[in-house]
Parts: sequence; structure tokens; C-alpha cells
Amino acid sequence: MNTYNSWKKIKSKYAQLRLNIYLLKKNTLTKWALYGVVLLTLIALIVPIILPEDVHVTQDANPRDKLLPPSSDHLFGTDELGRDIFKRVLLGTNISLRTAVLAVGAAILIGVPIGAVAGYYGGFTDELLMRLTDIFLGFPPLLLAIVIAAFLGPDLNNATLAIALSWWPWYTRIVRGQAVSLTERPFVKAAQAMGTPSARIILKHIIPNCIAPVIVQASMDIGGVILTIAAISFLGLGAQPPTPEWGLMVSTSRNYFLNAWWYSIFPGLAIFFTVLIFNLLGDGLREILDPKTRKN
Repeated sequence: MNTYNSWKKIKSKYAQLRLNIYLLKKNTLTKWALYGVVLLTLIALIVPIILPEDVHVTQDANPRDKLLPPSSDHLFGTDELGRDIFKRVLLGTNISLRTAVLAVGAAILIGVPIGAVAGYYGGFTDELLMRLTDIFLGFPPLLLAIVIAAFLGPDLNNATLAIALSWWPWYTRIVRGQAVSLTERPFVKAAQAMGTPSARIILKHIIPNCIAPVIVQASMDIGGVILTIAAISFLGLGAQPPTPEWGLMVSTSRNYFLNAWWYSIFPGLAIFFTVLIFNLLGDGLREILDPKTRKN
């Protein structure tokens, strides 16, 4: 009987996976957004290996190549130190994606357990944790991240931590709502009747069944976090020179905009298209994973 039930679960999950793949192929924008994410990931993984970072990131000023316009030798032109902007933008892909994934991952690790505990126990525990969450939600995420980053000091790692500390309440709210509903389900009631420890119920039954909305929220937050990282670096609280971070490059380039438009345009376009790709992917995943918004 156990073997039969296990086989039945596997078949059900396989059928659901096939349905999700079909819906993904059917949605053209989501499909191309997924291709874009794969391309960005490959760039982030491969470029730091094939480009010698010490030459293209930290080399001294080269007056002969200073602020050259886009050409066959320098596709995106050069900056005020004669460094190739195209190579720095490619290297910045690794920094932006890595920082965004770390920030969102940390926010999930903080927010999901708090939301699961609040929704499962209810009562005073729920009220206490939700009021704490409301305090953080009372501030705009960007403003709160800037304040925390300013307090911690100008550094990319500090900026990542600041974003995680300002982003976790959204995951707490999502998981808490799911946990309240799941706590009343028969399989949770059965586990409670069998004397299963609450921690095991939360880890085995509550959190796994909250994964779908968390994945959707995370995919949409990646773009927002990249934009937030760029904004914090633009203000001088994130990445520091000579790190090839997109927001820092735009911040530096504003002093040369009238004479070297390419310096700010290309890092800005990198931010724009990356955020757009992740937002489109998030919208598509929400449509696929949420039956209420799914199109037949």
C-alpha cells in the first residue's frame, strides 16, 4: 500500500510538472524571460573566469584610452580611467545577480520560518510576530535599506544584509496566510492527533506547502533587489570603487554625461533589461503556479 501511494504521488507530481512546462511554453513572454535569465546566469558564471579581473577592474588610469566612444575595439566605449565599459558591464552581471540572490535568500530564511510559526500557533505568538512585521512594513523597503546600509557602513556585503533585513516581512506575510489555512487541513490535524512535534509539523507539512507563492515572490523580488542594490551603490553606500557594479558605474558616469553619454547609458540599460526580464519571469511563474490566475 505504501509503495502504491508513493508511486501515485510521483505520477501526480510528474503530471503537474508536465502541465507547468506546457504552460511555460505557451506563454511567449515568460519563455523568452526564462531564456534571458539563463543567459544572464551563464554570463555571471563564465565571464569572471575568462576575463582577467585585475586588468579590467583595477588597472591604473590609461590616458590614451580615456572616455573613448563605442567602437569595434571598445563596444561600449571606455570610462574616465580608460577601462573597457563592455567588460565591466559583463563583470557587473555576476556582482548584481550574486548579491540579489544572496539578499533574497537571506530574506526567505528570515521571513518564512517567522510566518510559518505565526500562522501555525496563532494567538499571542501570531499577534507578537505580526506586529513586529508591521513595524518593518511601515517603512518603504528602499528607504529602510538605505538607512540600515548607512548605519552598517558603505560596503556591498552590508548593503546585501540591509536589503535582506528590509525585505523579509513580505515573505512572512505570504507564508503566514498560507500557514493559517494549512493548519486547518486534515493532514495537519492528523499529524497533531498522532502527537507529532510542532516543529516537525511546521518543517514537514507547513513550509513545503508554502513554497509555490514564495518562489513566485522571490522571482519577482530579484529584479527589485537588483534595482535597490544599484540605488544604494549610486548613493555611495553599496559597492565601492573599483568594483564594476552597475549602480556605482552610473553614479560615477553622471560627471561625464554631457561629453560621454555611453558611460551611463550602457550600465543603465543593463539594469533596465535585467529588472524587466526578472519581472516578466515572475509574472509568468505566478500565472503558472497559481490556479486562480492561470489562463487555459
